[in-house]
Amino acid sequence: MDGMTAVLSLLGVALLAVAGVYAASWAARLSSDPAAAAPFASGLEPVEHAVSRFHVRWYTVTMLFLAFDMEMVFMYPWTRVISAMGPSAVIEMFVFLAILLAGVLHAWREGALRWT
Repeated sequence: MDGMTAVLSLLGVALLAVAGVYAASWAARLSSDPAAAAPFASGLEPVEHAVSRFHVRWYTVTMLFLAFDMEMVFMYPWTRVISAMGPSAVIEMFVFLAILLAGVLHAWREGALRWT
């Protein structure tokens, strides 16, 4: 029963924290009308629709970002298990990095990194 009391008290603290955050956001709001606080990007009125099209060059930048983001997603767990797995983990990571490097070099050769 002692463990259940600890779980219920932790649940109560968590619920109070969530309620406190909601109360603080309600108290700090500027207006009850959401349209009154619409411009949030540096306080400027929007000049184009929110789902307007981006230049095609941004998609290449996005793909490069995702490639490097995925690299970091896989490298962190790798650093945690490298000592247990041994040299095979090092070889696998260098193969992974070589594949990513080949992709970046291909994008560079095709001019994807040239902005103008």
